[in-house]
Amino acid sequence: MSWAGKILRVNLSAGRISSEPLNMAWARAYLGSRGLGSKYLSSEIDPRVDPLSPDNKIIWATGPLTGTMASTGGRYTVITKSPLTGAIACSNSGGYWGAELKMAGWDMVIFEGRSPQPVFLHISDDTAELRDASELWGQSVWKTEAALKTRLQDPLLRVSSIGKAGENSVLFASVVNDLHRAAGRSGVGAVMGSKNLKAIAVRGTQGVGNIRHPKAFMAATKAAKKVLADNAVTGQGLPTYGTQVLMNVINEIGALPTRNHRDNAFEGARDISAEAMATPRASDGKKQLVTNQACFGCTIACGRISKIDQTHFSVANKPEYWGASGGLEYEAAWALGAANGVNDLEALQYANLLCNEEGMDPISFGATVGAVMELYEMGVLSAEQLGIKAGFGSAQALVHFAEITARGEGFGKELGQGSKRLSAKYGHPDLSMSVKGQEFPAYDGRAIQGMGLAYATSNRGACHLRGYTVASEVLGIPVKTDPLEHQGKPELVKAFQDATAAFDSAGICVFTSFAWTLADVAPQVQAACGEEFTLEQLNHIGERIWNMEREFNNAAGFTRADDTLPKRLLTEACKTGPATGKVSMLAEMLPGYYAARGWDHEGRPTVETRARLGL
Repeated sequence: MSWAGKILRVNLSAGRISSEPLNMAWARAYLGSRGLGSKYLSSEIDPRVDPLSPDNKIIWATGPLTGTMASTGGRYTVITKSPLTGAIACSNSGGYWGAELKMAGWDMVIFEGRSPQPVFLHISDDTAELRDASELWGQSVWKTEAALKTRLQDPLLRVSSIGKAGENSVLFASVVNDLHRAAGRSGVGAVMGSKNLKAIAVRGTQGVGNIRHPKAFMAATKAAKKVLADNAVTGQGLPTYGTQVLMNVINEIGALPTRNHRDNAFEGARDISAEAMATPRASDGKKQLVTNQACFGCTIACGRISKIDQTHFSVANKPEYWGASGGLEYEAAWALGAANGVNDLEALQYANLLCNEEGMDPISFGATVGAVMELYEMGVLSAEQLGIKAGFGSAQALVHFAEITARGEGFGKELGQGSKRLSAKYGHPDLSMSVKGQEFPAYDGRAIQGMGLAYATSNRGACHLRGYTVASEVLGIPVKTDPLEHQGKPELVKAFQDATAAFDSAGICVFTSFAWTLADVAPQVQAACGEEFTLEQLNHIGERIWNMEREFNNAAGFTRADDTLPKRLLTEACKTGPATGKVSMLAEMLPGYYAARGWDHEGRPTVETRARLGL
């Protein structure tokens, strides 16, 4: 079987570490990573627990394909109760850390309690030790990783850590590994910081040698990699342009939320696009984009490595940012750019570097800045309060806000609470473009109707990676549907949500789903695990995971009233492009979605649904 079969449990309060066997019945029912980690979490904590209290737990989990030769098999997830939303949080990351944990012989690590002083966990194959991290507290992710490699005398060490944002309880703080890969959403880094846990440093030398049917696995992964290579998106578009390939595409169909969703297209989109990243700058004749980069085992290589303009106002006197580092992804470029009306590509890159360095989710950060800029233009917030003039389009304000939020200084403390709390505090809760307290990503739910429903029903708050119907509604994958039509979208959203849960739980990247269906995943999982996992069974597992997450949220106090969108998307029509005059048709879609899910009219899984899914 491809599971390691072991869990590491760390009681931070007592400083106690123990090993226990993986619950194999749960592994077969929930697969791994997102599904299995969420099963453990929901079984071990009170859903109404304070997310930042010692009673909350936080889990790092791999999947059965993590660390194997399956393409993109380097994923891991961080699972906890979110301080940003109060809902279940499961944030996924790539890079190399997940594979390293698996090759050390562990499926997951569960942390409970709170350490009385800063610590980090050092894992070296079968041994694990909590060590003092006092000298690391207050350090950035970048400095923490370098310091641990030096201290432990191991340049091949893989580190998953938090920066100042996690230490300062920024509610959208992320967990970062490999310098610029992140479990970015829902504030998992703030939970890590609340436990005085600075980092997990892992070195694994055991490999993943327990593939049940090696020859069948090699054949299945080879066939699946060919599907990725032959696909226009995974074989050409993503390797060449990364996720930023979407900037101009989404803008041209009038689905790029701009200036806190007041507009649905951005006149400066081309200035911050993938094409702009690959175009020589007027200042020095060099391109921002240096190269692409792949995570462990990935044959797509959508990651970006960029180099900022050394003469730009944001870094002219900061040589530490002049080297090549993680480049802009589409969601970050949108949130830092179009969401605020900023078309200064170098300012976006600098803010993105700060998010990587100090461990912040650029989506929630950028979207929160959008709410602040609107409040400033309304006269609700002043330059004196903010420390700068902050109208839409101000690159200077964006850079300023990134710096003070990362450091937890001045108004940055309020920015770090997210747009929901900030907008409510200043009397305009409708200006928070969020669901369940988590800010929207880069697609307008009025112009892409399925995404509006996906946002409203996402178990972790507004999210594109819980049901990426953009694939169908915009790109025609696996079939083309009309983004402006709301009929049929409940079934489409459910199908994407269930399939994505299975992809996540296998330990592979959701980007493979541009080319793969579960029919491509099933032979790989089956050969690796030695268990029967058909397409139908994987889809059933995905549906089981979705309903389990829903039941956690219901027990935490969420109701049908939380499956909604901001007033702006429901009542203010799009102003331009194909979606002109359109609002989200959520009210028409939601009852159909509940019916498709087998839930009652309040959004609760029925007795029959629970029995069918084995909940």
